[in-house]
Amino acid sequence: MNLRTPDPAQEDMGLNLTPMIDVVFLLLIFFMLATTFLDPERAVELDLPPTEHAGEEPVATDEIVVNVLEDGSLLLHGQAVSPEELLRSLKQAAARNAQTAVTIRGDRGVAYEHVVQVLDLCHAAGLSNLGLATVEGG
Repeated sequence: MNLRTPDPAQEDMGLNLTPMIDVVFLLLIFFMLATTFLDPERAVELDLPPTEHAGEEPVATDEIVVNVLEDGSLLLHGQAVSPEELLRSLKQAAARNAQTAVTIRGDRGVAYEHVVQVLDLCHAAGLSNLGLATVEGG
């Protein structure tokens, strides 16, 4: 029969959850910050045309992305815009920096005339650093 008296140092044998809680909060903060830096223009689901010889995507700090939906409507910063509003925004960007990059993301099913219209608007605004978005593969 074992009649030992309990040792006060061995009485508190619980699990310390403080480090695990710290890690969970750090992960939570990381994912909250990471989702705020997502590019809203690339979040628009478009069926981009493929290309066989795609280069790496350029990294531009002042890049403007114009989405041309299948019905020909235009999106700038995730908001629907008219051609006149787009031209005004492009002129403002050209006034700040004439070398501002413009990427046109046209849906695979969009009529070519809608993409040409955006190209014309960029030219009218004085922007010449233009690119067409595609997906790799073919």
